[in-house]
Amino acid sequence: MTAQPSEPSRGFPVSEFEARLVKAQTQMASEGLSAMLLTTEPEVRYFSGFLSQFWQSPTRPWFMVIPVSGKPIAVIPEIGRQCMAKTWVNDIRTWDAPNPQDDGVSLLADTLREVAGKSGIIGVMKGAESHLRIPMADYERLTNSLPHNPIRDCNELVRALRVVKSENEVNKIRHAAQAASRAFLRAPGFVSIGMSDREVFQAMKHELLNEGVDDVSYLVGGSGQGGYDDIISPPSTRKLQSGDVLILDTGCVWDGYFCDFDRNYAIGKPTPKVAEAHHIIWDATEAALEICKPGTTCAELFTTMNKAMGLGDDAGSVGRLGHGLGMQLTEHPSHAAFDKTVLQEGMVLTLEPGYEFAPGKMMVHEENIVVRADGAELLSTRVARDIVVV
Repeated sequence: MTAQPSEPSRGFPVSEFEARLVKAQTQMASEGLSAMLLTTEPEVRYFSGFLSQFWQSPTRPWFMVIPVSGKPIAVIPEIGRQCMAKTWVNDIRTWDAPNPQDDGVSLLADTLREVAGKSGIIGVMKGAESHLRIPMADYERLTNSLPHNPIRDCNELVRALRVVKSENEVNKIRHAAQAASRAFLRAPGFVSIGMSDREVFQAMKHELLNEGVDDVSYLVGGSGQGGYDDIISPPSTRKLQSGDVLILDTGCVWDGYFCDFDRNYAIGKPTPKVAEAHHIIWDATEAALEICKPGTTCAELFTTMNKAMGLGDDAGSVGRLGHGLGMQLTEHPSHAAFDKTVLQEGMVLTLEPGYEFAPGKMMVHEENIVVRADGAELLSTRVARDIVVV
């Protein structure tokens, strides 16, 4: 294992969770919410610090109730009590799960009635990029048992809180991004002609783990002669050959926070078109970096990158040229013509221009940044303008 740089502190001080809660409750009060019901991993973790891979099992639901005053209340399966007890949350209500007859619904309804009263408004995330993570039959049972409590969408409220990262959050993302940057730089030493895409992926995962990331939960990409056209299919047994272009795109996790960026490699001497395409997407990223500061909109970032690539307003089949980043691989907002989100200091973003330089041949480039008062700070190590040759 390679020597590791010093790590940021894992977890967060209680003061950080207290600050998040105060901001949430202030906004809840202004919107007339008596409580929020959170059912998905990032939101539960954001307010509690509850970090567990057990979420990967879909069998059991997990709930967090945020009252308009007072600390969060965890309503969770008994199997999670000890893990939740390690967080700052001390009101932990459990049931033995799974229980198809009543999988926490009655306990959750009692908790919401206690917090919201007979007619208080309850916020539930309903908007874009959210999901319920509770069986619809159970959700209907829950709402039927709270007939006088209006349910209102609180998606924008929660999203607005999460979109601006604290320095502690930024440090975790930077740590993951720097680990991935080091592994990407070493790729020419472990990638060679004759390796299959599958072998390349396995080698890359080993390098990333050796760099100290907790998990490599996302690694996509692929190769193609003169360029690639598909970067989301599982790696194949196709062998690398001279004239190929290889892309590796990873989302590594450290202490629950993602990096997400890619690197391109020419296998053998690149053709003039491949070399030019890499210059174009590098220049597009550079153009976005120059305007990436508070007050700029995501739509302006999109337009700037598209203009640098000589394109119009069409985002193509990908639909956007970057996104938010944090506890999830992709978060709000999107760099797209439709997204007028105004950048704020502390937002962590990806810049991801994609360019079709020949029919069916793509070149995609991505960097990770945090928005500072005076502009963008790179969290990933900036790639060279010339494509790396293997």
